[in-house]
Amino acid sequence: MDFSEVRKWSYTILVSFVTLTVALVSSAYSGGMGQIVKDFDCEQEVAILGISLFVLGFAFGPLIWAPMSETFGRRHIFTSTFFLLTAFNAGAAGAQNIQTLIILRFLAGFFGSSPFGNAGGTIADMFPASKRGIAISLFAAAPLCGPTFGPVIGGFLGSAAGWRWVEGFLAALAGVVWLSMCFLLPETYAPVLLRRRAEKLSELSGQVYRSKLDIERGRATLTKTLTTALSRPWLLLFKEPIVLLFCIYMAIIYGTLYMLFAAYPIVFQEVRGWSEGIGGLAFMGILVGMIIAVACTFPDNFRYAKLCEQTTGRLAPEVRLPPSIVGGIALPIGLFWFAWTNYPTIHWMAPVAAGVPFGFGLVLVFLSVFNYLIDAYTIYSASVLAANSALRSLFGFAFPLFTTYMYRNLGIHWASSIPAFLAVACIPFPILFYIYGARIRKRCVYAAEAEAFMQRLAAKQNEPPRQEPTQEKATVAEKADSIYITSDSDDSDSLSTIPSQVALDRRGSRASRKSGHSLGRTATQYEENPYDIDRVNTRNSAISGRGRKD
Repeated sequence: MDFSEVRKWSYTILVSFVTLTVALVSSAYSGGMGQIVKDFDCEQEVAILGISLFVLGFAFGPLIWAPMSETFGRRHIFTSTFFLLTAFNAGAAGAQNIQTLIILRFLAGFFGSSPFGNAGGTIADMFPASKRGIAISLFAAAPLCGPTFGPVIGGFLGSAAGWRWVEGFLAALAGVVWLSMCFLLPETYAPVLLRRRAEKLSELSGQVYRSKLDIERGRATLTKTLTTALSRPWLLLFKEPIVLLFCIYMAIIYGTLYMLFAAYPIVFQEVRGWSEGIGGLAFMGILVGMIIAVACTFPDNFRYAKLCEQTTGRLAPEVRLPPSIVGGIALPIGLFWFAWTNYPTIHWMAPVAAGVPFGFGLVLVFLSVFNYLIDAYTIYSASVLAANSALRSLFGFAFPLFTTYMYRNLGIHWASSIPAFLAVACIPFPILFYIYGARIRKRCVYAAEAEAFMQRLAAKQNEPPRQEPTQEKATVAEKADSIYITSDSDDSDSLSTIPSQVALDRRGSRASRKSGHSLGRTATQYEENPYDIDRVNTRNSAISGRGRKD
């Protein structure tokens, strides 16, 4: 986009805060859970469904909202879904029974999940691939940091005013964020902007115009886009070992994070006798670790940029993995530390401090693997990220449901050790892929096809330049950079003579020229938006399990 750097970073901060808000809403409910059990005379396992079903909405919502944003625009999806998030949170505040409460929580999670795909897409719309690393890191850390704020806010507010005020506050917060998006957030998705400009030109001129992207790729229908968005992630998940193993790894640690929302109240409130508000402060250890990890992304981004400068070709995706190796070691350290220092006779600072290495490792693993999957699957990255989001949300849904039973039957020490043992079992994953990843990718159909695409892109980049057009034709081509006249029009040369076109180009949203051109500009960097539903090769789609032969 042709926005200034200040506006780009302002919008980045806004959409990252939007994502953080949704994550905060998912966990703040835990601050009033004890009161919900008393008010509705239900079991704690039933009350926990308010968290689990909210996260279950994260699994399915992005699969719907991402393709819809490519048809209607990111801004419309942001504002409409956040309005419904606000409404369902307000409804939850007035719920008269537990059934209504947990159903409204699920609907709030389903509609509130749109930023998990659209926020990243908005950032990728504004920044080229070579410059979006830090911005994407801020966005990607938001769903992890947000849940740690929730129990603190929910705990103190629930203790002081009751659980209904917790839900009311969440509705008010979502409403403020919704209004902010309505007034401040522009449309950033270039294909939609170009399509609107083409439609406006058609109205003004009486001729038929189509955007270059619609001509080159074909304008996919919403049904076709939804079919791809709903089917291909699962195909990649179960047919690609790289995707399966890393998605399981990230799902385990994400599920562990949500497991702690049920475990911390047991350890700090039931065992140590803390209030709900003070008990929420125990999550600050995890938050500190996450902040340290986000700070570490700056030198790592510098490391990657230096390697890009020193390398003539495309960097191997495995270059992204060293932070995940460090984070993978930190995770079980933090979990074992928490498991065996949560005796009531040991000072409370010990188990709280155990959250620091856990939060540190969680963010490092997520961001590192996140970037690795994008680089390894390029043209299929949207489906890979969707598969990752769906599976980890399913784990986030399931883990809190058995946490209470596990802690009651195994005790707080061994129950806390189980996710630590799982984290230990996953330590070899990033190490093995760092060493053998290139060989493994060659044996994976989709990864190999993505690599072949990048090689074709490199070969095309190395072709000798075509003869420059004459000055007159070059001027016309510049005017028609993003909007083309179609064969349905009567006069194929009239595009350059329409007086309103330049004015439209200037006063319309500034769709990126980059987005109007063919895929990618360089042989070393894939410039397409990794959050767009991947349509590359869909006409010869690997949906059937076979890659392209050309």
